[in-house]
Amino acid sequence: MTRDEILGTAKELINGDRAKDYGDATENFDRIAALWSVILNIPITRKEVALCMAGVKMARLVKSPDHEDSWVDLVAYGALGGEM
Repeated sequence: MTRDEILGTAKELINGDRAKDYGDATENFDRIAALWSVILNIPITRKEVALCMAGVKMARLVKSPDHEDSWVDLVAYGALGGEM
């Protein structure tokens, strides 16, 4: 994929299908942060959720650097975290 394709696909996903499937990203990340806060017994913010999810994608890319979906997801988490 080209950089434009990666960016375009990420944009389509976070503004389209994933938004429809999971609802508003801010609300979803707040839910995740609340759950992780209980599990880890420390306060977690929605921005930290975005950072951790981006970290998951980076860890996966170390093993499978040609996996296009992980690159798209990494960009998407960066965009969502930046907006939040």
